[in-house]
Amino acid sequence: MNAFNQHPDQAFRVRELHELLGMPTDNPAMNVTRSRLGRLTRQGFLTQPGRGRYQKRT
Repeated sequence: MNAFNQHPDQAFRVRELHELLGMPTDNPAMNVTRSRLGRLTRQGFLTQPGRGRYQKRT
């Protein structure tokens, strides 16, 4: 959520988030992040302005 708070009007793809945060970009790691972002979207913290893109709800 910190990356979304620092860039509230920017939509991120999972790979972009991993590169921004210095996390590994292998498929298993990105799948875990994708799952977490989906959960945050369902909880109302994030929105999905496009397929595979996540943005902080304003």
